[in-house]
Amino acid sequence: MLESKIKRWLTEEGLLGQIVDDENANFHFIVNYPEDHVIDVIQPKDKEDLVLVACATSVSPEHLSKIRELSESKREEFLWQVRFSLNKFLVDFQLEHPRNILESYLVTDEIYNDALTKDRLISTIKKVFKAKLHVLWLIQKKFGEKKDEFHEDTMYV
Repeated sequence: MLESKIKRWLTEEGLLGQIVDDENANFHFIVNYPEDHVIDVIQPKDKEDLVLVACATSVSPEHLSKIRELSESKREEFLWQVRFSLNKFLVDFQLEHPRNILESYLVTDEIYNDALTKDRLISTIKKVFKAKLHVLWLIQKKFGEKKDEFHEDTMYV
């Protein structure tokens, strides 16, 4: 019931990319928002009252090498900038940063069934994307744009 409603909404808005066979989820949709960016919409197993909107992004090898060139204190300062920036979006996030080198980040937000509407779902997808994009822009501003703009965005690449 919930799965078909969400699938219908995503299809109506032209956002449904693919359906993922995921043993850890009741359903898992890949959303293309905007084009060439991937957002996951998931209902985790044993969470019948929850929909998770998530986007995982890997930092490009070019940017990783530039981050590694920074001093330890400059890397730490950059990570705090990323944390404070993401926190303003009111999303949850996880940063993978061994030795204070940002390798990847995961942005998530949750919608509970009692608040789930088409508007809330689409707004949450947009909010998660904007938070992900904000970090991408911080990286590009500090370390320069990369030549190839392909980014692995899905949680399950």
